[in-house]
Amino acid sequence: MSGQAALVAGPPRVVSTERLALVLWSPEVAADVRARRRRPEFHPDFPRPDDADAATLWVDDDAWGPRSIVRGRTVLGSIGFFGPPEPAADATPETEVGYGLVQEAWGWGFATEALQGLLAHTDHVGVRLRAGVRPDNRASVRVLAKCGFTELRGSDEEGRLMMARPLPGTASPLAGTGARRAAEREQDRLERLEQERLKQEQAATDPATGPTTDPATGPTAGATPAEETP
Repeated sequence: MSGQAALVAGPPRVVSTERLALVLWSPEVAADVRARRRRPEFHPDFPRPDDADAATLWVDDDAWGPRSIVRGRTVLGSIGFFGPPEPAADATPETEVGYGLVQEAWGWGFATEALQGLLAHTDHVGVRLRAGVRPDNRASVRVLAKCGFTELRGSDEEGRLMMARPLPGTASPLAGTGARRAAEREQDRLERLEQERLKQEQAATDPATGPTTDPATGPTAGATPAEETP
């Protein structure tokens, strides 16, 4: 860890949003997630393979590590950073963020809310975030676009599209270039697709279908729109 990174304070152990708590993993939770062992508070589909992978990045008492996404008393997924921020080429502290939810929790806006909860802290301490997403995962791209990840950086060695979020009040290093315009076009395209999807969903709605139940309080009673596929 660099001296500069060590001086950047991480988020508190519990970050609270309107509906969620983002709880830093304890040693016991990290061990169970890594081994994919069940705990009473875990959703039946948690931990997923991606959560177990995130557990390999866990370091004791590191606020820049993985956290549980908790709705009520139920752990629905995980979110966190890939380690403390390090100075980027322009000397801005930067780190990568990742997140994921069990399928039953898709479509409730939880991924966006959780990410925005962490952004409130990283913006405050001046840390820029980047994220990698599969190009065909349009729902996750949409989550990142909603949260201001408008800078495209090409693909990494795994073929993931790398997106970064300029800090508020600063210009993207790619402002005015084709990459930034491409990001803006992609965001517009996704918004149009979302509007079309909502129209089709409304037209196909069966009046006999009951309301969807919050995944933290009961089983799903109808098809949940996959607005967010972490």
